[in-house]
Amino acid sequence: MEEKAGLKIRIFGDPVLRKKAKPVRKITGDYKDILSEMARLMYDSAGIGLAAPQVGVSEALIVVDIGSGLYKLINPRVAKKEGSQAMEEGCLSVPGVCIKIKRAKNILVEAQDEEGKSIKIEASGLLACVFQHEIDHLKGRLIPDYASFIQRIKINRRLEKFNQKAEDERLSESKTQSCQLQL
Repeated sequence: MEEKAGLKIRIFGDPVLRKKAKPVRKITGDYKDILSEMARLMYDSAGIGLAAPQVGVSEALIVVDIGSGLYKLINPRVAKKEGSQAMEEGCLSVPGVCIKIKRAKNILVEAQDEEGKSIKIEASGLLACVFQHEIDHLKGRLIPDYASFIQRIKINRRLEKFNQKAEDERLSESKTQSCQLQL
C-alpha cells in the first residue's frame, strides 16, 4: 500500500493520474484512513467525488457525495449500464476546465465498503455520472480524454498557464466552482 501522509489533490500532468489503479487485496485500517482523508479533501475542495489517484494513491478507492450521503468504495466497477445522458463536468485535478460528457444514465456499481462487505448500488442521473467519472480515474482516464482535438489544445494551454501561475496553489473558490460538477 502507498503512503497516505500528506495527501493532496494532484493536478493534470502528474503521472499518477494516468496510472491504472491497483485493486485493493486486503482492506486494513490504513485504507479506512485514506478514504476518510479523501472525503475531507473532497469536501474542503467543494467537490462531489474523488478517486485515490487524484491524491497520489494508485489504488482502487473512491469517495462520492452528491448531497444524499457519503459513499466510500473499494474496488468499484460498473457492472451494468443503460441509457445515456450528457452533463458538463469539471474535475478537481483539471482545474478551470468544463467538458460536456456523454455517459450512461443508469448504472449498477459493484464494490466493497470499508468493512470489506460486497455492495451493489443502483445509480441514475447525477449519481451515475459521478460514479462513472471517479471510476474513470481508476483507469487513468481524465475529462480531457473526452474532448475533441481542438478542445484538448485549448485545455492544455489553459492548464500550462495555471501550472505556471502557481503549482501548489489552490484555485480561488469562484474558479473552483466554475463548472456545475466538480468531481
